[in-house]
Amino acid sequence: MSSAAIVGLGAIAGFTIFLGLPLGRVRNASMPLRAALNSLAAGILLFLLWEVLSHSAVPVEEALIAAAVDHTGGWARFVGLAAVFTVCLAVGLLSLVHYDQWIARAAATRHGPGAMSVAERAPRGVIGIADPARRLALLIAVGIGLHNLAEGLAIGQSAAAGEVSLALLLVIGFGLHNATEGFGIVAPLAGADKRPSWAFLGVLGLIGGGPTFLGTVIGQSFVNHTVYLGFLALAAGSILYVVVQLLKVGFKLGHPRALYWGLLGGLLLGIATDFFLVAVGG
Repeated sequence: MSSAAIVGLGAIAGFTIFLGLPLGRVRNASMPLRAALNSLAAGILLFLLWEVLSHSAVPVEEALIAAAVDHTGGWARFVGLAAVFTVCLAVGLLSLVHYDQWIARAAATRHGPGAMSVAERAPRGVIGIADPARRLALLIAVGIGLHNLAEGLAIGQSAAAGEVSLALLLVIGFGLHNATEGFGIVAPLAGADKRPSWAFLGVLGLIGGGPTFLGTVIGQSFVNHTVYLGFLALAAGSILYVVVQLLKVGFKLGHPRALYWGLLGGLLLGIATDFFLVAVGG
């Protein structure tokens, strides 16, 4: 299969995320439904967090076994990989903490007397994301985008290594995952007071799904397991932050039964798509 075909399939895998985005324009949603959708997104992201952490731990664990058990590798490689994982995980988590706090402070700061709108108070670049629901949707898209960049790298690097069948299976599996991730991105927007524009939903889709295409292009050009590990750890940190924010919103909405049913449903949906990938590969 040609490089152009692999890149095209990577684009399809990434942009299936747009299938779930129209849900963000749903109005008159009941509080239980909003709680269920919110926790459904959290459940999907919890599965992704587990998946990303399990994949990113493999090369670190292999380096440790090589150094401590098999004596076929040095400790320097283990320390290096562990440092990459730790630093990228911290950056992925803490950078979103500081970014979200900066946006919130910028939106609340008054620069003059009298009542002013959020758009008047917010500096250029934060107008339109001062609303907490939109800001959370944007942060979810960023976290998923980092995860999808790692997925794209996996597709591209599998193709670069000559494992075309594996690359095709990854495209199928990641495409299914991304279709469910679209629901997760817009869950905070469903039932919000102001309906998001199609342009805003398009931006969320590009942030969340576009990196799969970008990662596929980059992954075909070289094979570097350390870079792949770094992107996985970045994704894990960002997804962890977003999961905490979604759970905070869920508990504020009340309706604990809807929350936990949605959380369970999101986890099972993520696991089901993973099982489908395994079944096709088997």
